[in-house]
Parts: sequence; C-alpha cells; structure tokens
Amino acid sequence: MIRITPTAAAQVRAVAEQSNSPNLPLRIAIALEDDGSFQYGLGFDEKKDGDVLLTSEGVDVIVANSCTEALMGAVLDYVELNPGEFRFIFTNPNDPAHGASGAKPAP
Repeated sequence: MIRITPTAAAQVRAVAEQSNSPNLPLRIAIALEDDGSFQYGLGFDEKKDGDVLLTSEGVDVIVANSCTEALMGAVLDYVELNPGEFRFIFTNPNDPAHGASGAKPAP
C-alpha cells in the first residue's frame, strides 16, 4: 500500500522518541481538498477497528480502511526542500495533483 523510505523511517522513529510515543504506530490520514488535491496527516495513534496495520522499513503504520485505496503505491519520504528545511513529503500516483505534497511532522 504505502512505502516509507529509510530516511523517513529514521525521522519517524526520532519523532516518536521525542514525543514519548515509541510504541505507538504512525497513523497516515488523507483528505480530499476542494481543489481535488490530497491533504495528508501524520500522527501517532492506537489501532482502531477498521484500521489496516502494515510495516514499512521497521515502522508500524496504521491507515483507516477508507484511505487504503487512495494511498496505494504512495511513498512517504523525508527530504531537505531548502538548505536546513526538512519535511515529510508524499509522492502518490493517486493524487490528482500527482506531485509531492508536504505534511507536518507527527507531534
């Protein structure tokens, strides 16, 4: 479904440690914006009924069942957009904008 790059996985683990959430899976959420583009969300959460649990690069990820189709083939990466400015980005072939979209790091 979704793949996490090694760089993103390392950053997810670092954020999990900093936020005292090392044992919680990363939730990836997606919403359709008015302009047709996707808005992504990241956070640490417990698995709920109807969630899909997967592991990528050693990171447990949960996704609501309703989001799985939209995330099929997506990649989560952590890149330096400008010198000293690092962000999580999604590359998703299902996104109508079909480009990289930023998401805020998990709390």
